[in-house]
Amino acid sequence: MATFSRGRQRIKALCCFRTLISGKFDYDLVVIGGGSGGLACSKEGRRHPELGNNLLHIIWITSTMAEAVQNHVKSLNWGHRVQLQDKKVKYLNMKGSLVDTHTIRAVNAKGKEVPGAMEFGITSDDVFWLKESPKKTLVVGASYVALECAGFLTGIGLDTTVMVRSIALRGFDQQMSGLVTDYMEAHGTKFSWKCTPKRVQKLPSGLLQVTWMDLNTKEEHQDTFNSVLWAVGRASETKTLNLEKVGVEINKETGKIIVATDEATSVPNIFAIGDIAEGRPELTPTAIKAGKLLARRLVGHSTELMNYDNVATTVFTPLEYGCVGLSEEEAERRHGKDQIEVYHAFYKPLEFTVAERDATQCYIKVVCLQEGDQRVLGMHFTGPNAGEVTQGFSLGFQCGLTYEHLRNTVGIHPTCAEELIKLNITKRSGLDATVTGC
Repeated sequence: MATFSRGRQRIKALCCFRTLISGKFDYDLVVIGGGSGGLACSKEGRRHPELGNNLLHIIWITSTMAEAVQNHVKSLNWGHRVQLQDKKVKYLNMKGSLVDTHTIRAVNAKGKEVPGAMEFGITSDDVFWLKESPKKTLVVGASYVALECAGFLTGIGLDTTVMVRSIALRGFDQQMSGLVTDYMEAHGTKFSWKCTPKRVQKLPSGLLQVTWMDLNTKEEHQDTFNSVLWAVGRASETKTLNLEKVGVEINKETGKIIVATDEATSVPNIFAIGDIAEGRPELTPTAIKAGKLLARRLVGHSTELMNYDNVATTVFTPLEYGCVGLSEEEAERRHGKDQIEVYHAFYKPLEFTVAERDATQCYIKVVCLQEGDQRVLGMHFTGPNAGEVTQGFSLGFQCGLTYEHLRNTVGIHPTCAEELIKLNITKRSGLDATVTGC
């Protein structure tokens, strides 16, 4: 979140260790939050001399992980601090809240409240600083974070169960989601579908007894686990920011800040970017791009808005799933089932062939408008290096990619990516979509 003032009106900083300077604001731009978007906004803003030395960044960082990962994260955090210092951005490792539309209150670590949260649970962050193996683990939730963690734990040989209340990978293409979870189940991850946890109790043995309800039968069941990992989504930490007092409108159900296309909130000089903003993709590269563009607009160097359409992403499960654009369900909702054409293929990666691995869930589909030049609406890929494949093709979406463009592209052989430009069988045809040759 960023607050911005032009000209003589600047932000006053009220900290627990300093008095309020009256009669003058101290900063042109204050960024609250140490996420990717906030860091990008503050560093980009400092590139422009209009801000002078009047830029303040308030961050609350806690990073504790297992030694190898911890060292990596520490190096990243240190790198960010060095970059802020090099760009002469004043950095305060404090927690900020709004006193009024032009005054920020910051408190140090002694003012932090630690919520009880889940007494016996851990989160995805905790996995990497546990001193001992989590052993038999229940993962509650079916988000991409939940599935990535479960896949990792299964991969290192742990007994892992995923408890799913409704569907996996909500918001993603559900056919592709099914392929991801089918692959995980086939390779050792257990799934408890249509179940919701009721309580977790710690037994004298130290094991955690979990009681859950089967939503289909309404019956309760129990089992014991060494660890329970909660991955049911992140809550926006906006309550402590004092937003409503200064007039910033939030979604009371989600706690997220309601923003316009230019990231502006209901208060003219307060903006929100990243996961905290309502309706924005919760993705690091998206927040970075939005932060940079916001900083450029604030100093008057650009009017370019962030384009949130066709943002590519990848779920790093054991069988990776990359996508860009609309899911098949969303394309049907927007355009009608009869107005879209879906080209698809089941393929076998070369590396799966040599290693004799099961490629049943390696699948590609491209969702297009049926008429005209068949503009591509969505692209979905499960298989090795899905992120690399999807990143390359996502550029085409910014240039009006059509099915004809794909067909006119010469492939690189032997790669998985070339299967995308070979697609020629439609779902509508009912023909076998298994790739049988080059």
